[in-house]
Amino acid sequence: MIPAPPALILTAVCAFTYSFEIVFGLAGTIMMLAALTLFYDAKTLVVYSVLPQILVGTIGLMRSPRTVRLRFLGGMLAFAAVGGIAGFFLFYHVPGRLFRILLATLVTLAGVHLLTGPRKWRLHPAGARVLDTFSGMSQALFGISGPIAMTRLLATFNDKTVVRNYALAFFLSLNLLRATGYLFAHTITPGIARLMLDSGPFLAVALWFSNHLHFRVKETLFRRVVAWIILASGLSMFVR
Repeated sequence: MIPAPPALILTAVCAFTYSFEIVFGLAGTIMMLAALTLFYDAKTLVVYSVLPQILVGTIGLMRSPRTVRLRFLGGMLAFAAVGGIAGFFLFYHVPGRLFRILLATLVTLAGVHLLTGPRKWRLHPAGARVLDTFSGMSQALFGISGPIAMTRLLATFNDKTVVRNYALAFFLSLNLLRATGYLFAHTITPGIARLMLDSGPFLAVALWFSNHLHFRVKETLFRRVVAWIILASGLSMFVR
């Protein structure tokens, strides 16, 4: 049984971190993991994160202009699915310590790239597909594909709302697949399921009202904030 105080803390933290994600398109799970690994095992948090990520994608796309082209999204998802199959295998075989080290390394490197790289760089089609594949693997393995997918989308589109909407649609699709895999593998324990039921309504309300903040954020601020949050979260995971 998950004790009540950490459950309350998790709900409060997720209301903040996933409100950030619905505004900026990523980093909700990264910040949640950085804040809550003192209370929960990293893999438990990764499994739980499927609920708020599905809520973010659904609410964000419902309350945003229709900018997602299904053909483009389908291409990303096809390659991500290949990576996701490998990621699911690794999820059940990677030791906990190595799991945390790989996660921290992935997040830190993504933050460094977004801060030091050019604001706009052209991505070769083959490179884009490699990133799509690794996004799917990372989503299945870590519950996180934001740093990789956002790097790919920032190199493809200029408008922040288009970037965010593709990111939300991509993450929503992967998380629906991830949730299905968890159900078939009986990975969602009764304790995690109870936590999802208790926190879900509060998170849905917070995300519904937080979505409008995205349209008040300037393009430059959007890119810089995302990069700094990713880098800071990755470094904090190494410390912990």
